[in-house]
Amino acid sequence: MPQALLGMEVSEIQEILGPEQPEYRARQLYEALYHSQATDLIQITTLPGTLRDRLASNHTVGQPTAERRYESSDGTRRYLLLLDDGRTVETVWMPEQTRDTLCVSSQVGCPVDCKFCMTALMGLERNLTAGEIVGQVLYVARDNGLLGEGSRLNIVMMGMGEPLLNLANVVKATRILVDPQGVGLSEKRITLSTAGIVPKIAELGAEPVRPKLAVSLNASTEEMRQELMPITRKYHLKDLLEACRAFPLRPWEKLTFEYVLLKGVNDTDADARRVVKLLANLNCKVNLIALNPGPGIPFETPEPERVQSFQALVRRAMPCFIRKPRGLDIFAACGQLKRNQG
Repeated sequence: MPQALLGMEVSEIQEILGPEQPEYRARQLYEALYHSQATDLIQITTLPGTLRDRLASNHTVGQPTAERRYESSDGTRRYLLLLDDGRTVETVWMPEQTRDTLCVSSQVGCPVDCKFCMTALMGLERNLTAGEIVGQVLYVARDNGLLGEGSRLNIVMMGMGEPLLNLANVVKATRILVDPQGVGLSEKRITLSTAGIVPKIAELGAEPVRPKLAVSLNASTEEMRQELMPITRKYHLKDLLEACRAFPLRPWEKLTFEYVLLKGVNDTDADARRVVKLLANLNCKVNLIALNPGPGIPFETPEPERVQSFQALVRRAMPCFIRKPRGLDIFAACGQLKRNQG
């Protein structure tokens, strides 16, 4: 099977090219793959024809292809992308007036069994490679003209999977995405969301190039969080918050805490007050997400008034935003990615 080049950094490309090729050739190929978004090796005209032919004989660019594309009435697009081994992952593009947001997957499926998330019903099939993570960005960006001069593209690693359980590939993909000779995005525009894999939070913080950190909180007590997010039995809420306090924020950065509101479960005023207490003394903001419903999920969405009351209480202590659902009609909203055919 031909070897995919997407996901390789310059040193790895140099190895592929061999010692007879000058170093600048590796840089040319790297820039063609990521900066120029080449999809065909033969068309990379910065390289000599003989080298292109040799590369094309046993390598591919490694771009995913779209098996299906779903269009929402609100402009959101959900892509079912086909990988080289026949598996599929989902990527969602959410256009807004001031920015574009791309929600990318880090695993095929997810091993973290959150009780309000449809992706959890799939279980884990495998980790994605760095190339498959970057490939999602390049494919959807090209399909919608999102890169280039004046790009306002944000990447959120909040699609299928738990990014911290695939940390090496997520960090490598981030390096390629923020390299000015690579895709050329800003670190400020990439966010990773975790269910709270405590030891990996410190590992992420030690990386010289990394995404911003968002933590799925979703409960105001240890007991409630264990029920909703069984991972809490391994990584307790107290330890998670300690890891967040120790996380080395950059001067421009805040932690984000995400909180999915479930009707009659975690959405009371008392819950809101407990959340404020839990997050006291953290440099953070809170994003509230009213549950996005779906088949197999045993919870209901709270009324808008309940969501607003929760927000008002939290907002007295820290920035708190209500995340507007996007793509509900095509199962593209947060927690709905399960390769649904609707």
